[in-house]
This record gives sequence, structure tokens and C-alpha cells, in this order.
Amino acid sequence: MLDIQKIRSDFPILSTTVCGKPLVYLDNGATAQKPNVVIDTINRLHTRQNANIHRGVHYLSEACTEEYENARRSVVTFINANSTREIVFTAGTTAAINLVASSFGDEFVQEGNEIIVTIMEHHSNFVPWQALCRRKNARLRVVDLTGDGDLDLEQFQEFIGEKTRLITVAQTSNVLGTVNPVSDIIKLAHSYNIPVLVDGAQSVVHSKIDMQALDCDFFTFSGHKFYGPTGIGVLYAKEKWLDVMPPYQYGGDMVATVTVEDTTFADLPLKFEAGTANYIGAIGLGAAIGYLEGLGMENIQQYEQELLQLAHKLADETAGMTVYGRTKRKAGILSFLLDGIHHYDTGMILDKMGIAVRTGHLCAEPLMTYMGVTGLVRASFGLYNTKEEVQALFDGIKKVQQMLG
Repeated sequence: MLDIQKIRSDFPILSTTVCGKPLVYLDNGATAQKPNVVIDTINRLHTRQNANIHRGVHYLSEACTEEYENARRSVVTFINANSTREIVFTAGTTAAINLVASSFGDEFVQEGNEIIVTIMEHHSNFVPWQALCRRKNARLRVVDLTGDGDLDLEQFQEFIGEKTRLITVAQTSNVLGTVNPVSDIIKLAHSYNIPVLVDGAQSVVHSKIDMQALDCDFFTFSGHKFYGPTGIGVLYAKEKWLDVMPPYQYGGDMVATVTVEDTTFADLPLKFEAGTANYIGAIGLGAAIGYLEGLGMENIQQYEQELLQLAHKLADETAGMTVYGRTKRKAGILSFLLDGIHHYDTGMILDKMGIAVRTGHLCAEPLMTYMGVTGLVRASFGLYNTKEEVQALFDGIKKVQQMLG
């Protein structure tokens, strides 16, 4: 099992005080903090090894290139992909989804086609498809929820047809914490020969992900939610799609040959990595993967579920509190409102007690509109949070209610 106090000592920011109070960081769904191994890796690269990759024949360039490609191999192992040819480094989940929306969308989506999304998607997995449909005069079909916050699987079945070109769905909702049955959705889609993109930004950090078992066509996640650096992310894509998709951006490192008359492109995955890569971010992401593998994703998932269960228990005991997302399959996210109290006010008062939560529409306005709210308060738990911090959150909630309720 996890030694939480040892883990907390690996994250220097957790010793910070806010407004004179010990930091209780519960905004992991927005970005996670970084362990020393990631910080030290980035610092080492900047101070002792920095050089552009794939270009130089000198020592520093070759050393950085080797670590960059080792990070790619780490991703392959971590998510059980087939090969490094399926792993494209991007600036994050948003960039990865936009890559697919542009490259796959321009090649395979035509006027009159349909793309299926869900009402619970983050803006990053909603707006690019909305824009693509507008550009191609295609139709965006939006799957609704059931009462507990689960996706309406019957509506998926209803929407799928010969016009469908892609289904895109979050594996875990960043608002409700719902863990969607993406394996069932993928099997249904593949029975119609329809590819599926899975937004894994909120799932890959909480549980073990296996591309062979999942069998999705595209999978995306971000380093900064994964205890890694900002500005780096991953697009996993089956090689059969990357082979036929045109490049998303053009420039250096993604070319094989360039003449005045024509250009040929580099082999996968470099075909989709134009320009100077965020090699320091990628190597830092590799360090984060090594850290999490050392702890064990199964251990992390089990511990975070204990935190979530405690949070739900305390929520059930708190009058005047409404929790959004009550499904049985849920990650460590607790979104709520306090009766008669604006979510911003709740967040601001909690901050004065050193408690960091997220407030607002959480980059999911269609879902907020669907649920009839303008915003929520979200506490999202990470591997370094403690049961005492969960209790501190609810002690803070009671103080908010006493002040404003």
C-alpha cells in the first residue's frame, strides 16, 4: 500500500502555506503538483544537457534525443501500445484532439456526415468537433445522461448509423467523475466500423489504462494532470489511421526531403511532430511515468477511492449540500453546491482557509446548462491527499455555511 507521508515529502509545494494555513490542494483535476523527480529532471536538463533533438551530431543533442525517445518508449509500456509509431507527443490533450479533428476530420468527414459526442465533454473535446461540423456542413449528435450522471447508452445506439464518421467520449468526466463504459461504446462503434477517440485526461492518472484491452482508435492525455510538466501531452493513435491522415502542421523535423517542387514527410510518429519538440516536457513526462509505476496504479486507484468514499459519506451528513454525479463508477471528483451560496463565494472562503478547489463551469458549459446550473465547486483528489484533508474540506464547508447560509 501507499506510504502517504513519504509520498507527500516528494512534493515540495505541499509544505506551502496559504493565508497562514497549511495548503490543502484539492484542484488536481485542473493540474496536479510535481514530485521532486520531475522537478529535478527538468532542472538537470536545463542546467546540464539542454540541446535540440533529432538534429545535432554533438553529445548534448544526441543525449537529449535518446532521453526523448526513451520517454516515448515509456509511454508505450505504460499504456500498452503496440509501438512507438503510435505515440505522438503534443502540447497536451487539447492539442491532440485538435490534431485529430483537423487531420482526420479534413480527410474523412464530408458534408452530411455525423460525429457523436456527449453532453459531459470538456470544451476541448466538444468545440473542435463543433467547429469541424460547421466547417464541413456535418452534424454533431450529442448524447445525454441518465439521472445518476451516466451516459445514455441507448441514445448511442439510436444515433449510430451510416452517416457516423467518429465517436468521441471522455473516459472520465472532469465534472461528475463518472467513469464511462468506453469499452462497451468502442465495441458498439466498431461493429459499425466507426472509429472512437477517448479523452483520457481525467482517467489515465487514476487507473491503469491498456490500449490493447480498450481497442480505441485514438487516446489522449496531458502531462500536467499526470504529475508531469505543463505543455506536453500524448496522442495515441492506431498506426492504420496515422498512416492515412495528412500532417496537422508543417515545418522542421516532420519532413523527409524538401525540394522546390515537392516535400515528402518523415516516418511515424515524427510526421505529426513539426518544429522543435518540447523535449524537456516529454522527458519530464517520462520521469512522472516512472514515479507512478513505482507506486503502482492499482494502489493509487484503491487509495483515491477511499478518499472519495469518505467525501461522499461526509457529504451525505452535510445538510444543504447537493452533490452532482452519483454514479457507482466514479473517479476521485466531488462536485457540489451549497444551498443559497454562490460557487465563487464558496471557493473564495475556502481559499482563505488554505483549501484550493475549483469553481465555475469547469470548461463544460453544455453540461452545466443541461443540469440547470451556472457553475459548481469541485474538489478533485490526488495520490498525495489525505483523509485529514478531506475532513478539512468539510470543516471548511461548514464554516462557509455558517458565514453565508
